[in-house]
Amino acid sequence: MRLTTKTNLAARVLMFCAVHKDETVRSSDIAQACNASSNHLAQVVHQLHLHGYVSTQRGRSGGLRLGRDMTEISIGQLFRIFESNVPFAECFSPRTNTCPLSDSCRLRQYIERALEAFYNELDAVTLADLVYGNCGLEAILSLSPPKIDACGQHTEA
Repeated sequence: MRLTTKTNLAARVLMFCAVHKDETVRSSDIAQACNASSNHLAQVVHQLHLHGYVSTQRGRSGGLRLGRDMTEISIGQLFRIFESNVPFAECFSPRTNTCPLSDSCRLRQYIERALEAFYNELDAVTLADLVYGNCGLEAILSLSPPKIDACGQHTEA
């Protein structure tokens, strides 16, 4: 199984916003920190906005921020939204299925159960679980560079 780029970016955008929960952040800062193209990021931010995960503000001081509390954002639900248009296998898409085994194949039911178990596991994970106490993530997604003392050691900002 492999997640789409958009699903991966959606998680990155939300983690970035969560690390900067009291700020309005710019898409360009997210793109740079998350190694993402501005075009893909804009599409993802639009979808996140439509589903209420982020609120956006246009204009000179515009940007985006979380649209709901971190504890209310289920990673499983997020993944379902972004992966729903991508069939896991050919037989999962009635429109494009050409598999000659579809009528008799039992594999699909096992795959469906496995996918549901995957999403159920992620349903229990919130954005807060990914961000709270994750100092490494906070350092990577920081908008300001870390301060270095005369000995080359990182210091508190």
